Amino acid sequence: MSENQQTALVKDANRVVIKIGSSLLTNNGKGIDSNEIARWAKQIAYLHQRGQQVVLVSSGAIAEGMARFGWNKRPKLVNQLQAAAAVGQIALAQAYETAFKEYGIQTAQILLTHDDLADRHRYLNARSTLNTLLELNVIPIINENDTVITKEIQLGDNDTLGALVANLLESEVYIILTDQEGLYDSDPRKNKDAKFIHRAEAGDPALEKMAGGAGTHVGTGGMMTKVLAAKRAARSGAHTIIASGSEENLLPRLCNGESIGTELYAQIPILSARKQWLAAHLHISGYLVLDDGAIAALTRHGKSLLPIGVTEVRGDFERGDLVACIDKEGNEYARGLISYSAEDA
Repeated sequence: MSENQQTALVKDANRVVIKIGSSLLTNNGKGIDSNEIARWAKQIAYLHQRGQQVVLVSSGAIAEGMARFGWNKRPKLVNQLQAAAAVGQIALAQAYETAFKEYGIQTAQILLTHDDLADRHRYLNARSTLNTLLELNVIPIINENDTVITKEIQLGDNDTLGALVANLLESEVYIILTDQEGLYDSDPRKNKDAKFIHRAEAGDPALEKMAGGAGTHVGTGGMMTKVLAAKRAARSGAHTIIASGSEENLLPRLCNGESIGTELYAQIPILSARKQWLAAHLHISGYLVLDDGAIAALTRHGKSLLPIGVTEVRGDFERGDLVACIDKEGNEYARGLISYSAEDA
């Protein structure tokens, strides 16, 4: 991808997914900042008025709930986090509705879990609903349904959720807005000589080695989750921009071709819709350990997996569940829906 193509990423995109982190919306955990919500609504409205379809993935519900309960630190108990999310989600949705109403824009609240996207039927229903909302010029505002999930709420993974939504809707661009300028080759808070990375290929293994550090106590996502999210988004051809939400008038500037933050471009074959879904499926039910011949047949020759190539079956799964094919060291080579239960396999 040329530099000219990269600077036109947002300008030329028909569909954009934008993820905004908690620290940009809640005054560092003190509760929803209506001025910040209004600032982002104005910028997103600029894209909307240009005829671009925008989907917003917004954190902030748990942080708002924490503020209302007077909690200074993120609770460790899941039921307390869920209570905070339940209280904060209403305020977050109302704040966005009020802010976008200034521009005559309707909003819709969509609460998803990874389970919703892991089930093929629910995945297709979610895609249909979101496409309909976009055709009606509505801006969907998506968050994890924190009140009903357990494991994911502890991981705090809206970066990944945004990437999955980009896959779901085949968005051209995924913008992750954070409290950092972008990606460095090492942690700039610890290394004053850290070099800023302006452009790189999403999925480059070197990026995962560079990324590190945790997020704030308000959110839970660090730079590693953003690098992995960009890798996921690239599966459907979406380019990712990681940029600081402190930049003035950021989204219109990106629309006008300015290069801001780190651009992680997709340069891998775009997977078919079904393969995207399989690749993004987060709940693997079991593993098939393969010998070298079976791995070669799958990866080099595109052949089907034969039972003779399976040396070990791990996990408890049923027919139709998702399983991963690995070698004896645990390296993954393929995923698929299995035709046998673990007992039969």
